[in-house]
Amino acid sequence: MVLYQPNNGYCYNSDTHFLYSFILENLKKFKNIQGELLDIGSGSGILGLLVSRDNKKLKLNQCEIQNIFQELSVKNAQCNGIETTMYKGSLLDIKFDKKFDICVSNPPFYHCDVIKSENENLKIARYNDSLPLDKFVKKVSNILTNSGKFFFCYDVKQLNEIIKFLSDNRLNIEALQFVHPKEDKDASLVLVYARKESKSLLKVLEPLIVFENDDFSLKAKEIYKKSSTHSIKVEI
Repeated sequence: MVLYQPNNGYCYNSDTHFLYSFILENLKKFKNIQGELLDIGSGSGILGLLVSRDNKKLKLNQCEIQNIFQELSVKNAQCNGIETTMYKGSLLDIKFDKKFDICVSNPPFYHCDVIKSENENLKIARYNDSLPLDKFVKKVSNILTNSGKFFFCYDVKQLNEIIKFLSDNRLNIEALQFVHPKEDKDASLVLVYARKESKSLLKVLEPLIVFENDDFSLKAKEIYKKSSTHSIKVEI
């Protein structure tokens, strides 16, 4: 999959690849994946495009607040032969004309108290000022169909808030996976799968270790191989 990315701006990273793998793992138990898919904060479009590529019956929709990434998302969809509908603007302000069966997102999750980058594109893509967790979760719940699936990644230090806000909005966590930089390091990222109006018990997947002896772990390498993406930098 060829993906155009900005030379000076936010680029997709390993978080998105790991979330993509987590989504595929949790969709395995469903025999017929179809319906409307929404990639929230699509950026260059990588997450929704990968999920759509591997689930041909899904209809891709993308939501993006920044003009340049709206263009990149659509361009990358066209380059990879995937049809998409682009919703322009903030998730919180858009009045969607349909409900979605699956929502996926690598949202801005750094806390607003953290020292911010001077690059405006990076600020919007990384920090949660423009998309606070509570409002993000509430809006997703409102646009999901009953039994709709919600996949996202977030800063693991905010897990207590994640659990609370999902529960408050009738989204039951069905699976979690913790991502550790190394085996002896604390988790830095959590991958979350929640389902609307679900009563299922929680499953915690085996931890994902990113590095072993200063090289990517075997599992991380497998994920990158399955993603099979090629990035091309462009001026914006």
